[in-house]
Amino acid sequence: MASPSRRLQTKPVITCLKSVLLTYTFVFWVSGIVLLAVGVWGRVSLAVYFSLLDEKATNVPFVLVGAGVVVVLLGTFGCFATCRGSTWMLKLYAMLLSLIFLIVLVAAVVGFVFRHEIKTNFESNLNLALKNYNGTADHHSEAVDTIQRTGILLHCCGVQNYSDWEKTEYFAQKGIPQSCCKSQGDCSVEDLRDPRKAKLKVFVDGCFFLVTSTMESKMSVVAGISFGIACFQLVGIILACCLSRYITNNQYEMV
Repeated sequence: MASPSRRLQTKPVITCLKSVLLTYTFVFWVSGIVLLAVGVWGRVSLAVYFSLLDEKATNVPFVLVGAGVVVVLLGTFGCFATCRGSTWMLKLYAMLLSLIFLIVLVAAVVGFVFRHEIKTNFESNLNLALKNYNGTADHHSEAVDTIQRTGILLHCCGVQNYSDWEKTEYFAQKGIPQSCCKSQGDCSVEDLRDPRKAKLKVFVDGCFFLVTSTMESKMSVVAGISFGIACFQLVGIILACCLSRYITNNQYEMV
């Protein structure tokens, strides 16, 4: 049996670890709410961009929502385990955090490896959308208009440049779409049917390069965030394991 003075030294350590782990778990729980919000925002605001990617890419917002739900539930469980001071629950919490840590790393590696395939898929689907463009409420036609009108705030026209529209059936009928115009009030049908006049009225840069270059410029930020989340989970794993160990030692010393 350990001396009373040693037990008194252990209890403050356990209290301190509980406080730190509770703070960590709360931040972890909030990150789950953020993932949920980002997933819902992506599903609502970025639907047109996902529609021009592979069908699997359209599931990304749902994956984020699912991940957010899992993190919220796990954070709630971690808070309960910490307050109870249950060693087996703390060990289970650490194991689940380790699993999420591995999933985050695998997802980051897969996203990095297949980034070129995603670009190629986006380019081919954008070319196909231009070829079948009809200017109506068609899903892909709407996506093309939205991208050209906004282009992630870069403004663009066509795939490589505005002249891509000259190869489409829509151009033969109505010229370049209104969504390419720099100013909607200064773009007549006659101008849009004449490539020389249209060059002065529409955005000339292609959407593919502008969109993908913007996405690539953000890749380092995404990689940094992923690495930060992974490191943050390591902190939780270490804290949960340390608290479980101190609680076990304290119970042993009291016997």
